[in-house]
Amino acid sequence: MSDMKDVLVPDVGGEEVEVIEVLVAVGDDVDAEASLITVESDKASMDIPAPFAGTISDISVKVGDKISQDQLIMKMSSGADAPQEEEVPEPAKTEAKSEEPAPAKEEAQSSSSASQVIEVTVPDIGGDTDVEVIEILVSAGDSIEEETGLVTLETDKATMDVPSPKAGVVKEVKLSTGDKVSEGSLVILLEVAGSAPAQTESASQETQAAPAQEQKQEQAASAPDEEEQASGEPETIEVTVPDIGGDTDVEVIEVLVAVGDKIEEETGLITLETDKATMDVPAPKAGVVKELKINVGDKVSEGSVVLMLEVAGSAPKAAPKTESKAPAQQAAQTSAPAQNTPKSAPVPHHPSAGERGKAGKVHASPSVRRVAREFGVDLTQVKGTGPKNRVLKEDVQSYVKYELSRPKMTAGSSVNNGGGGLQVLAPPKVDFSKFGEVEEIPLTRIQKISGPNLHRNWVTIPHVTQFEEADITDLEAFRKQQNAVAEKKKLGFKITPLVFMMKAVADALKAYPVFNSSLSESGESLIQKKYFHVGIAVETPNGLVVPVVRDVDKKGIYDLSKELMEISIKARDGKLKAADMQGSCFTISSLGGIGGTAFTPIVNAPDVAILGVSKSEMKPKWNGKDFEPRLMLPLSLSYDHRVIDGAVAARFAVHLGKVLGDLREMLL
Repeated sequence: MSDMKDVLVPDVGGEEVEVIEVLVAVGDDVDAEASLITVESDKASMDIPAPFAGTISDISVKVGDKISQDQLIMKMSSGADAPQEEEVPEPAKTEAKSEEPAPAKEEAQSSSSASQVIEVTVPDIGGDTDVEVIEILVSAGDSIEEETGLVTLETDKATMDVPSPKAGVVKEVKLSTGDKVSEGSLVILLEVAGSAPAQTESASQETQAAPAQEQKQEQAASAPDEEEQASGEPETIEVTVPDIGGDTDVEVIEVLVAVGDKIEEETGLITLETDKATMDVPAPKAGVVKELKINVGDKVSEGSVVLMLEVAGSAPKAAPKTESKAPAQQAAQTSAPAQNTPKSAPVPHHPSAGERGKAGKVHASPSVRRVAREFGVDLTQVKGTGPKNRVLKEDVQSYVKYELSRPKMTAGSSVNNGGGGLQVLAPPKVDFSKFGEVEEIPLTRIQKISGPNLHRNWVTIPHVTQFEEADITDLEAFRKQQNAVAEKKKLGFKITPLVFMMKAVADALKAYPVFNSSLSESGESLIQKKYFHVGIAVETPNGLVVPVVRDVDKKGIYDLSKELMEISIKARDGKLKAADMQGSCFTISSLGGIGGTAFTPIVNAPDVAILGVSKSEMKPKWNGKDFEPRLMLPLSLSYDHRVIDGAVAARFAVHLGKVLGDLREMLL
């Protein structure tokens, strides 16, 4: 015989909470302590457990309802022998008390400062002990507001954030993910503004500082001539490596100045070579080089000292301030000298630069977190579809299915470890010296970087190549005619066939916008570009580079010819900057000056297509009456089949051929 019993909301801290997930259905058999629903308060989410084993007979709440203590949530039937005293569940010890400010054992770290460092500890968590830390939400140096979540804890019934009792700066994090904590465990050291008790010390410090300040003012007033002389004296400053886009251990490949050189502001001091470009470090001010701190071959990062530069003295009022700085402040300036010459990163974050950063806080129930841990899923990478962007169990399952179905596209993928989701056999180990004389030649830096990128693009992008021929007989005659005009006018450049191809590509991109797009980072949408930048593959002594010509659709043949000549010189001299090789929509790789009839170029991700150009050749073409010789240009269009269908690619190639065959097509 069974007995119908009410299941009520236990003690949830005296507040109204929202139902964010119903975990059972009518007819389900559940065990005692099995989770029935998940609710969320301002500070935490928690599962409400079954007070006894039985069968769900009726559910009185749904997702989105607001409930509070002792409210009916469902009815359950249980066996007759179920103990009556269990009819009303014991009040669940939740983390609702965590709304109260966490007890903080304040310890003034410095009597000479207006700020103090306090200990932030785990507050009352309902008597639970050895609670696991599942996420650290802050790091040393973070500026946080009062009530900001510091760490996330997970008990048997709920997850909760430990809030900050005050606003301040995190000085040190004392916990790590996986640690076990209890009430009173130290979480972080937090630097906060000084409290009332510290005012006495602050007042005494101000009293002591006042005579010294008055004395300095008197000295300044009585000796204006000395101050003026000081302003004219030169000073020596440290010049450091500015922001270089987050790269570290960047090699110095050239030192452009010497001790004693007089230099102007923005003069190049040294040349660095990053993974993707070479760049000069400019002088922040004009002056005289007093000492060089680095040599060719050294590895530097942002903030590394380049040289000591003697510059003109600062304004008169600046001198006493400089002298009155505390040693600690001077040390801070030395550690961050780049603040004098702030420079933005060469390029913003790009999908090809790697994985996106993790989000700080994730809303998910304990049951969902357990599922995520079982699959090894980082919840910060999962897009929540529940209320308030909460991550549901279905979201985790969808994420796992998606990740298993697509190859990873990391720049460090290698054939040895099967990176990119492909298990590829390692190459055989062969001792070539036993067959004859050998020489080992190291790869250039560009080759070391481009190799993994090319491999990634080849194995992760489903390539298809469409071949086409363009009749450029009339175009070539027009080009030679215009070169003769340019030579007479002494314009200083020649028009190459490549500039006409660039204009034709820009016109084709407008006609077929899917070619002017990139896959989003998730791979589930397209980023449609509204600009027309074309990358040009250039061969250099150190390897292949792809500088980008911007706004091709807005520039004329003369402008493109001059710009193409300039970037080709910079590429061969190794003077291209990172920004010069970013932002392409489409790439052209031309081997027309060498030979060949066709080839399969590799798509330059994140572009979705690339045009290969081979050597033009005279061929007999039927004009309807007889054969006539026509100059035919072979085109090889490789494209990403995930984005572009074969029929669209064929139309794109035909469009290119028409435009190159008759430039008037671009005017229509």
